[in-house]
Amino acid sequence: MKEHVPATARRRQELLARTTSVTLVGASANPARPSYFVATYLLSSTGYAVNFVNPGITELLGKPVYPSLDAVPGGVDLVSVFRKHEDLPSVTGEVIAAGARTLWFQLGLWHDDSAELAAAAGLDVVMNRCVKIEHARFAGGLHLAGFNTGVISSRRRPPL
Repeated sequence: MKEHVPATARRRQELLARTTSVTLVGASANPARPSYFVATYLLSSTGYAVNFVNPGITELLGKPVYPSLDAVPGGVDLVSVFRKHEDLPSVTGEVIAAGARTLWFQLGLWHDDSAELAAAAGLDVVMNRCVKIEHARFAGGLHLAGFNTGVISSRRRPPL
């Protein structure tokens, strides 16, 4: 049984380097929402396979949106969560059930009980960090962490 220990910068870098796919839970089609910024960045600036989960929409940025984590084809690796604080325990259960390796709570999200539960299930946990900002930081381009989402192109950078 693993105990939750806050992820250091080095550990976050290692987690992002080993990640093959990122699934955004709570992805929004609203360009003013943080999840939309993160989605555009991940699609345009990384080599990750990117999936979206939101039962209220069916497409985002030209990609399908799945109603739940168990509907994501091919399974999940890193799950980045954009949900309300009170939803985090149930989302954590879904992330564990889906077989993810990493549970990542976005900026402003912190839930110790959920982190302990996920760690006890063998997941790595990151809380109160933006996957976009952290990826850009470790990719050597802090300028990539800005909020100019630009246009999504087919040219992708390799993962860390």
